[in-house]
Amino acid sequence: MINPKTLLRIAELQREFSGRHPKVTAFLSAVTSRGIPEGTVLELTVTKPGEAPVTANMRVSAEDIALIEELKNLRK
Repeated sequence: MINPKTLLRIAELQREFSGRHPKVTAFLSAVTSRGIPEGTVLELTVTKPGEAPVTANMRVSAEDIALIEELKNLRK
């Protein structure tokens, strides 16, 4: 069982993140509003100052979707 104080802290950190990065929050909301079906490819590129970009991707599996649903349930 997760400590309620930990959940409150996570919620606070999420609000702060959304305040600092509203475009990211809006993007994620738009992308996930209709769900992310199995087979969807997610890609992430990280560009550090003075370094070449590094990109990775993954194809979403049924197990990934189950994990996401469990994480969503923690918020309830």
